[in-house]
Amino acid sequence: MIRDRFPAAALIVLLLAPGTSFASVKVRFVNPERYTDAGAFDAGGRAATLAAFRAHLERLGARLLTPRQDLTIKILNVDLAGENEPWRLSDVRIMRDVTPPRITLSYVLAEKGKPTHSGEETLTDINYQMNPSARLSSDRYAYEKALLDGWFRRVVGRQRP
Repeated sequence: MIRDRFPAAALIVLLLAPGTSFASVKVRFVNPERYTDAGAFDAGGRAATLAAFRAHLERLGARLLTPRQDLTIKILNVDLAGENEPWRLSDVRIMRDVTPPRITLSYVLAEKGKPTHSGEETLTDINYQMNPSARLSSDRYAYEKALLDGWFRRVVGRQRP
């Protein structure tokens, strides 16, 4: 019976040991009520849109950050791809070349608690409709998530040799 408990006890000790650190992503939405149109087309509203972005960024962090890296992101504005055309009497976003997704954010990437890179950027992709990974996706926010994917890889890639 003691042997059955040993692996669990060893795991707990490892997780609580000093110096053990895991990568993390912290996302903060700054004044989301002022965002251009986050949630304007979603039945769940702004909260559902921002929750989807937070979950996506946290998944990227779990996959792409190394242990002991932390990324703090402040989302300053979200302008979803497409536009609502009220005369169509529907909540369908109409995608046009002139309505690309735009996300403004600031970030700090830290390793072992020390900032290694920071900045503020407005992410956009005027050719968003040509992105095959987003175009083939059934995700409501495929274009915005593709934008965040590219940015995340670029920021984290700066730290790798």
